[in-house]
Amino acid sequence: MSSLRTAVIGVGYLGNFHAQKYAALEGVELVGVVDASPDRAAEVAAACGCGSFTDYRDLIGKVDAVSVVVPTQYHYEVAREFLAAGVHVLIEKPITVTIEQADELIALADTNRLVFQVGHLERFNPVMMAAEEVLNEPLFVESVRIAPFKPRGTDVNVVLDLMIHDIEIIQHLVKSPVARIDAVGAPVFTGEEDIANARIAFENGCVANVTASRISLKSERKMRIFQRDAYLTLDFQNKKVLVAKKGAGELLPGVPNVQVTEQELGQSDPLLSEISSFVEAIRLGKQPQVSGRDGRMALETALKINQSLNRLQP
Repeated sequence: MSSLRTAVIGVGYLGNFHAQKYAALEGVELVGVVDASPDRAAEVAAACGCGSFTDYRDLIGKVDAVSVVVPTQYHYEVAREFLAAGVHVLIEKPITVTIEQADELIALADTNRLVFQVGHLERFNPVMMAAEEVLNEPLFVESVRIAPFKPRGTDVNVVLDLMIHDIEIIQHLVKSPVARIDAVGAPVFTGEEDIANARIAFENGCVANVTASRISLKSERKMRIFQRDAYLTLDFQNKKVLVAKKGAGELLPGVPNVQVTEQELGQSDPLLSEISSFVEAIRLGKQPQVSGRDGRMALETALKINQSLNRLQP
């Protein structure tokens, strides 16, 4: 099998890691990296043993697949060029700025029979794989995703920066349309919301309470999920899953026997898993694990949260 020719468009903090993963994969050739900064492009290219470019259009006709890791406002423009040229695309989240842009990219990928994957990285966390073996019908979900302030990512508010990870996971698990959203948020260090909370009610009756902050003193990525026979605590950061499940019999009259198990899943490389999955989808001609439609659905809910945000003022 011939090598899959790849490139990374945008090699800032995250794009640099994309380039490293492609360079390490067997059967994959990293043709080049692109960045608006010639020095940055040359630095990453030298480390990965590939070509250095400042204009992504120079790679059209030379690659089979790309990662698009540019700021969100450029996602649509860059991805459209490659999809129109018959190139498979892995695009970082959020998929685009608007639903209309997302729909156009999805339609273009469908027309050209291309893999169009969205980089919702937590779907490749081993915690998700372990949880899906137990989950059946979530009734209530509570998620908290907090992180210290970092200047990167502040081209969008905290809903599109951090909360969208949990939105995508929750919608993937609940599998029901959104019925109602109530949300509050506040700008603290930037001109956009840096902390937000949303209560999402789904048509099947499930309710999710989702909190995200990028102005905390620590990092935490946790989710608790309640269903009829069990509740789960998912710790995405420390790769732990706790399951408390109703067992047979009773401890005392009227008190059910509860079985608690905890798994420590060890270290993993979700980004490598994500990119390997993208490459596999291309080679096998199958749908990616996180499709353009998945990314569109998460974006639509995130934008509805933004529309319903009641901004808290000091």
